[in-house]
Amino acid sequence: MRRRPADRDQPVDRRAHHHLRRTGMKIGILGTGAIGATLTQRLSAAGHEVKVANSRGPETIPDEVFTAGGRAADASDVVTGVDALVVSIPLNRIPDIRLLVDELPAGAVLLDTSNYYPMRDGQIAALDEGQVESLWVAEQLGRPVVKAWNAITAGSFSAKATVTGSPNRLAIPVAADDDADRALGMSLVEDTGFDGYDAGTLAESWRQQPGTPSYCTDLTREELRGALATAVAGRAPRRRDLAMSVIAELTKDVTIDRGDDFLVRVNRLIYN
Repeated sequence: MRRRPADRDQPVDRRAHHHLRRTGMKIGILGTGAIGATLTQRLSAAGHEVKVANSRGPETIPDEVFTAGGRAADASDVVTGVDALVVSIPLNRIPDIRLLVDELPAGAVLLDTSNYYPMRDGQIAALDEGQVESLWVAEQLGRPVVKAWNAITAGSFSAKATVTGSPNRLAIPVAADDDADRALGMSLVEDTGFDGYDAGTLAESWRQQPGTPSYCTDLTREELRGALATAVAGRAPRRRDLAMSVIAELTKDVTIDRGDDFLVRVNRLIYN
């Protein structure tokens, strides 16, 4: 039985319970951008009980977010009684939700989809000095996180889901320090239409950050294995910023249709 928040002083044996929680889970999603909206639809369709919140209130969440199920919630409600919370907000807003995350049930798994973009998030000294993004997020939120769904574009996530076993099925890396948490993250990725790939611990999750060969380049499981292995930490931030500059320059002319895979093609060219 999953423990109540009041029992937080007692240790949680997550491995004993995860096999019971992979279907029909109670999942909260914080953030209703493109990734958060697709997560709501896919996880609801997979049979999970999903509730979603944003910073503006439940009345601002479009009805189309809930075409496969789920419901809008206040931020204070989205963490109540859930087995897992997915945080899908800009990285610079992560510290703002610490008090909310503190209200999660002790055994709930926390999943994070964020990425660091200095041009959007502002300069964060620790990250500029090389701290792994997901370790910084875990520090800000005061509990372990699972890094998932960060390394796929919103367009690919929306359009390229396939059933398990499909040829050339795309894979999404999942990193976490706890083996059971990582397995749960991979299972939820599978529920959203992609292969969940075991990317190891959070210390290694820099390999799926912006600027690396695995980041938003639409790879199969075998391709992803090689991309993670060949990542070079020191060059990733420079390549991330170069890609953003190229994309900004090429998209100035909004009359040109560059195709659905434009971002993926730019990333493959620059990140490899």
